[in-house]
Amino acid sequence: MSDENEVIHERGYDYKCHFQLIWTTKKRQAIFTTPQLVADMTAILQRIAGLNEVTIVQVAVYPADVDLVLSFKPKYAPTNVVKAFKGGSARLFFEAHPEIKAQQAETGHLWANSYFIRTLGDGSSAAAEAYLAKQTKHA
Repeated sequence: MSDENEVIHERGYDYKCHFQLIWTTKKRQAIFTTPQLVADMTAILQRIAGLNEVTIVQVAVYPADVDLVLSFKPKYAPTNVVKAFKGGSARLFFEAHPEIKAQQAETGHLWANSYFIRTLGDGSSAAAEAYLAKQTKHA
């Protein structure tokens, strides 16, 4: 995880781009119901971030959804980042938990097709993180 106020310096450019990305499980089924399942998904998301040059500023895994605050290089399209996270996390999670994949036999999918993404300005980044902290207390 990184400091949200940090400007990232690359060869030839600097950037400070933050996005909030939220997606849900298929049919909003409560999948991440134990601390171990939450930790497993969190580790998977961190792995995907590392493989795709994405920085996770904040992560929250709830029983039926994932909420991330991310930063990534401007050369990457947000839709490709979403595909990497949703596709990669489903594949890796099902490999680690075949028993949950078997429970999803009706749909065959971990995630719903849709997602929400928004850019965060300096002020809204703090508001999003406050929201995530509040949700974590209620979860």
